[in-house]
Amino acid sequence: SLSSGSANFDKERPAKEAMDSSPDSTPTTASAMESASLSSGKEPAARGRHFFLATGDPSDGLYSAVWILVTIAFCGLSAGLGGATNGWELGLYAPLFSHAVQWLVCTLHAFPYQTEVYYDLTGSITYALLAVGTLSITAGRTRSVHARQLVATAFVLVWCTRLGSFLFQRIRRDSKDGRFDSLKPYFVAFFGTWNIQGAWCFLTGLAVWAANARDPAEQPAFGWLDGVGVCVWCVGFGIEVVADRQKAAWRALPSSKGRYIDVGLWRYSRHPNYFGEWLLWTGQFVLCASAFGSGDATGAFVGAGFLSAASPVFVYLLLNYVSGVPLLEKRSDERWGGEQVYLAYKQETYVFFLLPTRRTEASRPLL
Repeated sequence: SLSSGSANFDKERPAKEAMDSSPDSTPTTASAMESASLSSGKEPAARGRHFFLATGDPSDGLYSAVWILVTIAFCGLSAGLGGATNGWELGLYAPLFSHAVQWLVCTLHAFPYQTEVYYDLTGSITYALLAVGTLSITAGRTRSVHARQLVATAFVLVWCTRLGSFLFQRIRRDSKDGRFDSLKPYFVAFFGTWNIQGAWCFLTGLAVWAANARDPAEQPAFGWLDGVGVCVWCVGFGIEVVADRQKAAWRALPSSKGRYIDVGLWRYSRHPNYFGEWLLWTGQFVLCASAFGSGDATGAFVGAGFLSAASPVFVYLLLNYVSGVPLLEKRSDERWGGEQVYLAYKQETYVFFLLPTRRTEASRPLL
C-alpha cells in the first residue's frame, strides 16, 4: 500500500503539523489506519500486546472483526486484480509476494518488538523487489527484455530509492511514528496496517508489474505514447521532489515555525507533493499502456492489462478521500481555522491539483 516522502518532522510534528502532506503519510497506510482508529474511538493499551483489541470497550470484538474483514478484503483485491491482469497462473505471484513480505516483517519483528521503524523501508524494498522480480521472471523465460520494461522498472527503482532513504532517515531520527500508537498493541490492527501496505505496493505499481509480465516480442516498439508516459512521470517526480525540498527549506526558517507553507509550489496547491505522487503513477500507466494493446492475451481476457488503470485511480481516491488530504485538512482547520489569512489561502488555492490561482493581500504568507 505505497504512500506515499517530504518535509522534515520533529518528534511532535506528526501529531501537530496539519499541513505535512507527504506521500509517506498516505495512502495506504498508516494515515488510513489512523483514520480508522480515530473513528472507532479506540485508545492503545498502556502496556503489553494483545491479539484482539483490548481497550475495555464493549465494541472491541466488533472492531477486531472489522480489522479481520478489512485484511481479507485487501488480500482479495490484490489477488483479484493480479489474476485478472496477468492470468491466474502467473498473476498471483506478485500480490502474494507483496503481502507476504509485510506479513513476515510484522509477525517476526514489528509486533513482537512493538516498532514501526522498518514500516516505510519495508514498503520501499517491496516496490524494488517487485519491479526487479517481475522483470527477471520474464527475462528468464523469454531471454529478452523490452525497452518499455526497462524504463518502467528503472522509474520504480528511482522513486522508491529516494522515498525509502528519506523515510528511513526520518524514522531513525524520530525513533517512532505517532500514527501507529493506537494500533501497535493489537495484532489484528497492526497486522492490518502492514497488510494494507502490501496492497498499496502491489496496486500502485500494477501497470509496471503487468507490462513486465508481457512477452517482449509481442509488445510494440517504443513509441510516442511511451514518450508521453515518460514525460508525465518526469513532471510528477519533479513536482514531488521540488515540493519536498521547498517544505524542508521552509521549516528550516525560524520565522516559519508552527506556520503552514504557502509559497513556491504550495502557493498553487495545498498538497503539491500528493499531486506529484499521483501524476508520476499516471505516467507509469501511460508508459506501460502500449503493452496491453490488441492481441494481448496474457491476462484473464484479451486486453486485461488495461485493468492496471486502477493504479492511478486507486492512488487518487486514497489520497483525496481516505487517508491523505482529509486527515491533513482536518488538522489544518483545527489549528489555523480561526485565522482569516488561512481561510483566504484555502479559498484561493486548489487542494490537490497544481493550478494557477488568484491571490489577494489577505493570503500573503506570514514571514
